[in-house]
Amino acid sequence: METYTTDDALTAMGFGKFQALVLVYAGTGWLADSMELMLLSFVGPLVRQQWNVSPQYESLLSSVVFTGMLIGACSWGYVSDKYGRRTALLFSIVLTTGAGFISALSPNYTSLLAFRFLVGVGVGGTHVFSSWFLEFVPAKNRGAWMIVFSVFWTIGTIMEASLAWVVLSGLSWRWLLAFTALPCSILLLLFVIAPESPRYLCVQNRMSDATLVLERMARTNGVALPPGVLTYQKETQLADHHNPANSQSGGRLPVRDSDGAVDNAAMSSKSGGIAAVRKLFSPKLLRSTLLIWFVWFANSFAYYGLVLLTSQLSDANRRCAGQKSEAQQKNVNLYKDVFITSLAEFPGLVISAIIVDWFGRKATMCILLFGCCAFLGPLAVHQKESLTTALLFGARACGMGSSTVLCLYAPEVYPTSARSTGVGIATAIGKIGGIVCPLIAVGMLRSCHQMEAVLVFELVLGLAGVACILFPVETKGREMK
Repeated sequence: METYTTDDALTAMGFGKFQALVLVYAGTGWLADSMELMLLSFVGPLVRQQWNVSPQYESLLSSVVFTGMLIGACSWGYVSDKYGRRTALLFSIVLTTGAGFISALSPNYTSLLAFRFLVGVGVGGTHVFSSWFLEFVPAKNRGAWMIVFSVFWTIGTIMEASLAWVVLSGLSWRWLLAFTALPCSILLLLFVIAPESPRYLCVQNRMSDATLVLERMARTNGVALPPGVLTYQKETQLADHHNPANSQSGGRLPVRDSDGAVDNAAMSSKSGGIAAVRKLFSPKLLRSTLLIWFVWFANSFAYYGLVLLTSQLSDANRRCAGQKSEAQQKNVNLYKDVFITSLAEFPGLVISAIIVDWFGRKATMCILLFGCCAFLGPLAVHQKESLTTALLFGARACGMGSSTVLCLYAPEVYPTSARSTGVGIATAIGKIGGIVCPLIAVGMLRSCHQMEAVLVFELVLGLAGVACILFPVETKGREMK
């Protein structure tokens, strides 16, 4: 009997109207989550003024959000691989929306910390949006469309910067929290249209359900599915791509266990549990897993650190030089600087889109990480405000480009049965960078240790660039298994 796989069906259909709808829905999820994170640039200083908390407690507001994201990233990855992508998306959206609105009503600083922690747990499911979206995209289109998908994140940061500029000019920070939660509530209303991933359904041996999703996609795109019956294609070994002896049929071999039998873990109901975690530490994935963890940590540390640096660096320069400025003028400059540096993410995405399919995933991340180092270097000493903003603009562009390519690379490395678990744990490791970076970007700068703070960023980014060179697999043009 003639058969076809999910990849065959996606290749035959191409990127059509159905994928565009998935792109908009998943992209809105990233937009909503980026707004919640960008919010941290503005809420901390305002809360400190209202409740007269110390700088350490101001930093704690960011750290509890990232702690929640760390827990959420692991949890939603497990739920996604165990119970389905839609289930993980639904509960993460509900938690982010509910806690986001309630936090606007916080009566004191302690309750605000608790509610923002819950927002962090919900936002920890961000990675499920990207993995879910990529599972609908044909292999040859993944690089370009992941860049397009990442534009939603950038739009979210710009929207939040603009929203803060407008709302905080006449209203309190509570209104900013409430308005920031609105996009996520829209996702909840439209959840009924979100389909389950056909790749996940195949891994769970729900072939009839996967076929129904693919048929719906074909009808929406106005094309026909390949002839025959849908079948599951076994996952591939991450064999050394430099060794032809390790590959057959384009490097696609079924994974086998120690007895030489085909690994059926992917077809088991246990996928997403201990079996998925074991896959991450299998000999063929261990090196990739450990390097991805570190690079994700470095990217998160740098990205969120740059967001916080934008709001802290100019203030630190004035304070450490013994200058005083009006609070109103300082706030206006803060919103302006954050808005300008947020625009940097667009050129970052354009640059990564141009070179990701030319140089490959590994080289692109390496170039952008070292580029970020180059822009941050001069900030080790005090610079004029205009030059500081320009250098942060360049660093933010490179940081965004590197993070985007990493979000593309990691799902391509991991098999479907362990994809969300693998990316979820890597995202959780990255959130440790988000927890630590306020201590550097806020704590050290408030203590007038600007050079030491920047050197820490330089060291982390440089080591991440080296780690990208050591990645064992290049996934450009490689099918997702």
